[in-house]
Amino acid sequence: MRYRRDMHGYGETPPKAAWPGEARVAVQFVLNYEEGGENCVLHGDAASEAFLSEIVGAAQWPGQRHWNMESIYEYGARAGFWRLHRLLTEKSVPVTVYGVATALRRSPAQVAAMLEAGWEIASHGLKWVEHKDMKPEEEREAIAEAIRLHTLVTGERPRGWYTGRCSVNTVDLVTEAGGFDYISDTYSDDLPYWYEHGGRQQLIIPYTLDANDMRFATPQGFNSGDQFFSYLKDSFDALYAEGTSGSPKMMSIGLHCRLIGRPGRVMALARFIDYVRSHEKVWIARRVDIAEHWAKTHPPRLPAERPSQMSEEAFVERFGGIFEHSDWVARRAWADELSPANDTAVGLAAALTFQFRAASDEQRLGVLVAHPDLAGKLAEARRLTASSTEEQASAGLDALTDEERTRFTELNERYVMKFGFPFIIAVRDNTKASILAAFEKRIANDRDTEFATACRQVERIALLRLKALLPA
Repeated sequence: MRYRRDMHGYGETPPKAAWPGEARVAVQFVLNYEEGGENCVLHGDAASEAFLSEIVGAAQWPGQRHWNMESIYEYGARAGFWRLHRLLTEKSVPVTVYGVATALRRSPAQVAAMLEAGWEIASHGLKWVEHKDMKPEEEREAIAEAIRLHTLVTGERPRGWYTGRCSVNTVDLVTEAGGFDYISDTYSDDLPYWYEHGGRQQLIIPYTLDANDMRFATPQGFNSGDQFFSYLKDSFDALYAEGTSGSPKMMSIGLHCRLIGRPGRVMALARFIDYVRSHEKVWIARRVDIAEHWAKTHPPRLPAERPSQMSEEAFVERFGGIFEHSDWVARRAWADELSPANDTAVGLAAALTFQFRAASDEQRLGVLVAHPDLAGKLAEARRLTASSTEEQASAGLDALTDEERTRFTELNERYVMKFGFPFIIAVRDNTKASILAAFEKRIANDRDTEFATACRQVERIALLRLKALLPA
């Protein structure tokens, strides 16, 4: 049972982005160019478009042209694009265009203006249509055709990819196609990251649907330019503060010619650009610039040890001793659900501990009994496991005075006689003195209380052992 989604990512401590100029945030403007590539029976599609227009809640019209919908998209190409082009070029804003290949082909003047401005034109797929129901081979062919058509129209092969209305296979298929500096069909992080598929490391630069003018065309979205500006400002302020505190991130802003290109909205974008410009140490970049920086500054590494991807034999050999002489815990964890979130010390400890807690009292007692006495006969005879030997030595239990050894022996005998299992404590958290103090205190517990306390200590020992083996 393997859960493919990665709910861990960078975890609590993301990498230092090290943006150029010590920037506290990397800001990236994306202009989606979809006009002329949307669903339309003139394009050979089965129905009209129904997505992202002024007609909120529109439905497709099977076999019919939707004149109003078509004209809304046409506005984006005829008027909205040029309004945005003037604004962005006058303010010298670097831009990445997500260009639908068929839309670009139908807009030669706009493409020429993009190229003249030095904008990056990334691929937005062959057509602006839904891909969720496409068979992998059909989508693979569409990707190849999008690359071919894009290259013929712009003169260059696209270096970035974003389908948008993607399928569960899109990222893998584009990775297989190869040749892309980045893919953006994900919304899962504030930083780029590397994704592995088929033995290939592919850079992912996450995109956004929240800092995006598409919310002008959705229920409970933006109703005015002021709302759009306010949301962008708050997003920028939060990320800028994080960058100032030493954890720089990336902010993506999604734009559409037919949406933000309207007169009643475009001034909000202009105000936001000015607001960003009023701050020091901000890097406004194209997505391909971010990709180049990340590949150079944070290149892909050889895949780290990933417990969730191990065979049962390798998993048990590696982690079977985490719970002392109780490899059944590891076997049950391997047979249960594991995911990338379990490939860290904390994550794998959680998976193993789950199985330990789910076991019967008799089985958990067996784990307790498997633990050696502290400074006991096994330690003297050098018959402890490597982990136990190292742990006991870390607290100085391998170098006791005669008096200390006698005291430990007395306590061990009394404890085992009372509870039926040895005294267990995470020695890495303690000193010789604190261990003795805990021994003295816990021996007065009733059996149920001490059984629960010992089990918690077993879990703590497991976590500490895993932290010595895996990243936190």
